[in-house]
Amino acid sequence: MFEPAYIGLYRSGELERRAKVLEARLGACDICPRECGVNRLEGERGFCHSAYLPIVSSFCAHHGEEPVLSGSRGSGTIFLGNCNMRCVYCQNYQISQDPAAQESREVDFHTLAERMLYLQNRLGCHNINFVSPSHFVPQLVRAVLEAVPMGLRLPLVYNTGGYDSLATLRELDGIINIYLPDLRYASDKWARKFSQAPDYVAHARAAILEMYRQVGNLVLDEAGVAQRGLIVRHLILPNGIAGSEDSLTWLAGEVSPAVTVSIMSQYFPAHRAPRIPALARRILPSEYAEVLGLLDRFGLESGWVQKVGAAENYLPDFAREGHPFEDTSGKRK
Repeated sequence: MFEPAYIGLYRSGELERRAKVLEARLGACDICPRECGVNRLEGERGFCHSAYLPIVSSFCAHHGEEPVLSGSRGSGTIFLGNCNMRCVYCQNYQISQDPAAQESREVDFHTLAERMLYLQNRLGCHNINFVSPSHFVPQLVRAVLEAVPMGLRLPLVYNTGGYDSLATLRELDGIINIYLPDLRYASDKWARKFSQAPDYVAHARAAILEMYRQVGNLVLDEAGVAQRGLIVRHLILPNGIAGSEDSLTWLAGEVSPAVTVSIMSQYFPAHRAPRIPALARRILPSEYAEVLGLLDRFGLESGWVQKVGAAENYLPDFAREGHPFEDTSGKRK
């Protein structure tokens, strides 16, 4: 029977050691690339507007993730409040960019551990999926430390926008089973303008290389559900803003042509995007077709492509049934 590596780290005491190391860093916070230096242990807040306790905006069995994550029983998704990015088109902006509304959703570590067990035992989810975890890594490791003796045994998914600290990711080696990062931009110009992340490209690429070093290519169980590995998401943006050619060239050449990719066509001009001409429309069929052609050119054969029209049926609805993805791995080989 599959046993996540974090259980062994718990038995050896290494999980507790890492929790303490990470927690100490909150005293002059450098958990994400912004390195704000505030004392979150004492309630100070930096760019992410988050103090010591984790913020849980929602948790559910999510059936709209990639099929290997959602499976038949859903991905046990824990949506964390606030974010270390400020994407002007964020579809989840109500929970990522409204910190005042999120303060009331702080939970203690035991409560977060209980929610993991609820997703595992009551809802039967295939994994625990932390969404927007980059600014809450110490808190998540502390909660996992509490959850293991309570019976937690599911794979852990790190579902991130990609703006992650290399030093922080190294502390997650053996704790996280499945990494699910975005590779959102190939240009810091657009990352700065549309996500307030001026050094995004270097950080995201370094993060993906470290994630791949830790978990490698995707490994599935006999039911086709992910147990371990890297899945890189790439959201197609209008007007070439995502830099798809550069990003996919880099993935194939510097990570591996065998890496699993998830091409997302669900872009919708949410939040502030309707007032920004370059982002005020959905992607065109020609833009979609161009990115699919890049997969062929670079030999990226493992993964999924979101179906055309995903922007119509994949706006935030955390309980929506069905997969808006098309498996490309069988068709592209």
